[in-house]
Amino acid sequence: MALIQVNDLYKIFGPNPKRAIPMINKGISKGEILKKTGCTIAINGATFAIERKETFVVMGLSGSGKSTFIRCLNRLIEPTAGEILIDGEDVMKMDQDKLREVRRYKMSMVFQNFGLLPHRNVVGNVEFGLEISNMDKEERRKKALDAIKLVGLDGFEESLTSELSGGMQQRVGLARALANDPEILLMDEAFSALDPLIRTQMQDELLELQARLHKTIVFITHDLDEALKLGDRIAILGPDGRVRQIGTPEEILAQPADEYVKRFVQNVDRTRVITAATVGGRAATITYPREDLQAAIRAMERNKTSSVFVTDADRHLKGIVTIDAAVALQKKGEKDLASIIKNDVYTTSPSTPISDLLATAIATGYPIAMIDDNGHFQGAVSRAAIIAEVNKGYEGSDTEMPQTLSDLQDALQDGE
Repeated sequence: MALIQVNDLYKIFGPNPKRAIPMINKGISKGEILKKTGCTIAINGATFAIERKETFVVMGLSGSGKSTFIRCLNRLIEPTAGEILIDGEDVMKMDQDKLREVRRYKMSMVFQNFGLLPHRNVVGNVEFGLEISNMDKEERRKKALDAIKLVGLDGFEESLTSELSGGMQQRVGLARALANDPEILLMDEAFSALDPLIRTQMQDELLELQARLHKTIVFITHDLDEALKLGDRIAILGPDGRVRQIGTPEEILAQPADEYVKRFVQNVDRTRVITAATVGGRAATITYPREDLQAAIRAMERNKTSSVFVTDADRHLKGIVTIDAAVALQKKGEKDLASIIKNDVYTTSPSTPISDLLATAIATGYPIAMIDDNGHFQGAVSRAAIIAEVNKGYEGSDTEMPQTLSDLQDALQDGE
């Protein structure tokens, strides 16, 4: 079961907001509803699930309802209609005591403007939430210090927040949210107020923290590059408050659900998001030493390729055999492949972005082998597949697509 399940969620601002829902269902526009009722649609029938330990990014332009959505999850804003289930419990049916308990122990929030108390030092800010929940002084101090260390602020415990840079202040906010070890972390435009360089650094640090802590993170942003970098999955909200598409970064770039999403992502450098696993696939393989020369030739004929990858019985890559080498060995009347297995094969992780493979595609005459974290062969990426994916990135742009690998190499050297 998903940790968070949102079903048919609406948030409508204005007088008697529920009267707008039938109008929405009839297809009446947001502008027309505002004109007739004085009601503004913020969230329009959102339904989706957020899995445990997932970083789920909700993004859209200003006015799309993304910040309203995250505040509906913990009822800082009361939804108009729908259902929000946290671990199977409906947040909208909770009384104030139960809701307070969920806010204190189940989820924490990190705000865009940091929300720090200027008269308190770093440790005082971090332990504030624990203090108002009446936690023992010694225990809350220990938890606060642990959280401060976690976000890399050792040595700044006694500093006033006004003495810190923007990035350090946001770390204080993050430490405060992590101090009670919540399962869910709500982050509303958490890095938007930071300078670009500090923002990138905070994004990297959040990825490192998530790799260690495995929280369920709901992250709000208007920045598509940030969403693509951080999100396991992304929900794109349209200007009408409706969810236009939910998917992995690769799915959204490769298969936009409608024209709105297509326009939204059209200027993104696809090669930095699309991975080897997306454009790669199964490859002709044989197992050595169990299979011999004839098996290699048959595999190439069957797959209509000029080479075949060679693995051992545990799917560990040993190298590659080309058709020219196989024919030469056959003319010698030999069957053992040992002498013609080339082990100078370029390899990559399935999660490597295509942008990181362009230079390799230029340098190698063979497909690039994909090897997983356990060292197992997972398939291959051809040069043609890489070039085709790069070509998609040039579609609709003013820059002409390099037509050959030599042209592509020149383009890379020129910084295009």
